[in-house]
Amino acid sequence: MLRHGLLKTHQLRANPVRDSSPEQPVLSKHFINPGLFLPHGPMQPTSVYTRDRCVTGIHGLDEILRGGIPYGSTVLAAGTCGSGKTTLGMEFLVRGALAGEACAHFTATEPSVKLLENIRQYAFFDMNMVDSGLINVFDMDVLYSWLGLEKASFDLDDVHALIKSIVDIVNTIGVTRLVIDSVTTLCYKIKSEQLIRDFLFTLGKKLATLGCTTILISEITSATENAHWSSFGVEEAIADGIIVMGDSERMGHLLRFLQVVKMRGTSHSRAKHAIELTPLGVMLIPMLKWGASSDNSSRWGA
Repeated sequence: MLRHGLLKTHQLRANPVRDSSPEQPVLSKHFINPGLFLPHGPMQPTSVYTRDRCVTGIHGLDEILRGGIPYGSTVLAAGTCGSGKTTLGMEFLVRGALAGEACAHFTATEPSVKLLENIRQYAFFDMNMVDSGLINVFDMDVLYSWLGLEKASFDLDDVHALIKSIVDIVNTIGVTRLVIDSVTTLCYKIKSEQLIRDFLFTLGKKLATLGCTTILISEITSATENAHWSSFGVEEAIADGIIVMGDSERMGHLLRFLQVVKMRGTSHSRAKHAIELTPLGVMLIPMLKWGASSDNSSRWGA
């Protein structure tokens, strides 16, 4: 019945129901039988949604990630000096290039010529991938010069110009795999933590929109080992995933290890895996618990 423009509805009321037996429980007036609202009986299990994956091609890593990195993710690869970060990043690009993907590498810690000379020792790397344009290597110093950013620190406008430049290159070439080595060196020029956060968030969002899966290589110093898995303490919160690489001491030897701490969009193992840098690429092997050093003696770092 309509009254004053409002539709009046009758409210269902449930009265308490009692049985003559004293053991019979009292049904609350708020009790609702869910079966009354299921026309086809009990709920049936539904198929589980899984995100498309960027298969890294790195031995053992895709198994740890249950199939690979979710497409469009921004992953922080943080670790100690000499832990294999650059090799991991380059193999990630090589495996993509072998599958016909366009890849890009922005180097900020060493000249591109030196980077390529060092990586050519590995049999998995083929210089023809660079010559043919499947792997595009850019020097950050050259990019700074193009943008007129040859100064000690960046302000907000500089950061936006840098983001636009990187995104334009990715969009123009059609890059689906990107490595920045290292984001730590780049962020040293951004003095504000809030500006670093905005830079990483905006860059990651725009790259994800283009369908680009990104690895940001980060250097962690021993001074931050008890506090962060990143250099500035903000990268880890922004990144979709965190891969930590470091050294574990065993019988006087330093063994490289890798551990996936975080990866949005997929289940994954959080166990430490030993790293072997072989001519054919990075190999990951589960570390035996009884052979590992105590957590106090493990080095987490840059």
